[in-house]
Amino acid sequence: MAVKLSERAAQEVQRFRTEHNFGEEMVLRIGVAGGGCSGFNYTLNFDDSYDEKADSKYECHGVELVVDKKSALYLDGTTVDWYESLEKQGFTFENPNAVKTCGCGSSFQA
Repeated sequence: MAVKLSERAAQEVQRFRTEHNFGEEMVLRIGVAGGGCSGFNYTLNFDDSYDEKADSKYECHGVELVVDKKSALYLDGTTVDWYESLEKQGFTFENPNAVKTCGCGSSFQA
């Protein structure tokens, strides 16, 4: 399996890319970093670098995403979605590898 974007999340990524005039060389990088209230934080940013040896590259609904191989161990099978309500909006992570998540949804324990 791999990391996937929902169609709605891909639309938001494309909207953001257009608003900030990012070229096609910019890929969406998804990863994990130590920290947060549960042990790991999700990371999401644009990057213009890709290393074939250190990264895996995927395409989802027209968006190229890159995941470093270390993060891929924790993110395998994860779907990134977009949530929007009156109170908040943002990306959500449905991670089958998370054994515990925090209330904010941005950190997890594997």
